[in-house]
Amino acid sequence: MIARKNMGKASPLLLVLLSLGFGFATYNLLTMVMHHKGITSGKLAESSEGANWFDPVVEMPREMNGRGGSNAKYHVALTATDAPYSKWQCRIMYYWYKKMKDLPGSDMGGFTRVLHSGKPDNLMEEIPTFIVDPLPEGLDRGYVVLNRPWAFVQWLEKANIEEEYILMAEPDHVFVNPLPNLSHGDNPAAFPFFYIKPAENEKIVRKYYPEEKGPVTNIDPIGNSPVIIKKALLEKIAPTWMNVSLRMKDDPETDKSFGWVLEMYGYAVASALHDVRHILRKDFMIQPPWDLEVGKKFIIHYTYGCDYNMKGELTYGKIGEWRFDKRSYLRGPPPRNLSLPPPGVPESVVRLVKAVNEATANIPGWDAE
Repeated sequence: MIARKNMGKASPLLLVLLSLGFGFATYNLLTMVMHHKGITSGKLAESSEGANWFDPVVEMPREMNGRGGSNAKYHVALTATDAPYSKWQCRIMYYWYKKMKDLPGSDMGGFTRVLHSGKPDNLMEEIPTFIVDPLPEGLDRGYVVLNRPWAFVQWLEKANIEEEYILMAEPDHVFVNPLPNLSHGDNPAAFPFFYIKPAENEKIVRKYYPEEKGPVTNIDPIGNSPVIIKKALLEKIAPTWMNVSLRMKDDPETDKSFGWVLEMYGYAVASALHDVRHILRKDFMIQPPWDLEVGKKFIIHYTYGCDYNMKGELTYGKIGEWRFDKRSYLRGPPPRNLSLPPPGVPESVVRLVKAVNEATANIPGWDAE
């Protein structure tokens, strides 16, 4: 039943065959679910961003002319758990969404935290939340991100979403500039990740994307977030994304090779199976400490630790005399008024810490969370 929407209109016969292939391996699994209801990339970006001719569009589908956005509102959606680590990030993210939503240049519409805990938590009144079921216990094998595609399948099926487009975001995103709708009609917009390399993993990728579909370069180097996509397209892709991700996790070779980015490959492959190509926007977000300046970028993704000595020199891989790392706060939120970085630290890191401090200073009951 989960695959009810995943065939769409893309290569019907081939996708039916693919679905049957996936189905033999995952039938019992999916029935149970329904029953239970880089581094170098950053440096390259730095060098290009310093040039006057910097072009934020990495790649655009050939059939498109111009770069105009869709100029339509999108719904901001992020999947989350009810763990303290997830909750404090969601609170900061939602604070910055509210600040940016109505500024000139923003196409933000509504907001939903898609909570895949299966039960309410103490943020229900603070953040618009839609509760969905997690995967059955043990099914994610400790890889909690595997709940993300299943959460989107449920949300898209059950929720009333007014906007035509959806931004798939994550709790550790901070909006730093008003974000327009970067997609173009049926071509979603996505951020290119340097470590998603379908061509270099062709042997594995071909298990899920057969040669009949074309070259593996049809698979975009992306994850599901950040992505701005038509709701109708995501409704088709999401079940395939879930099925492919589950198949990948169930295959030891794939699981070992893709590791913590497995679900990202799942989305990239699922999109390609539906012949969906993304506009690759390297200005979609930055990732400190590797990206040094905010400029006109839209999102700070604070997934990497920021460690520096008091001379402002990066000590990545070694705990710095000054540091900001979200993993330092696994059991509870960071305190208000974090110390600012020492002189010489890149503007992106300074901006991030100031954004966190502003949010925590203005969110009621922060220290009690």
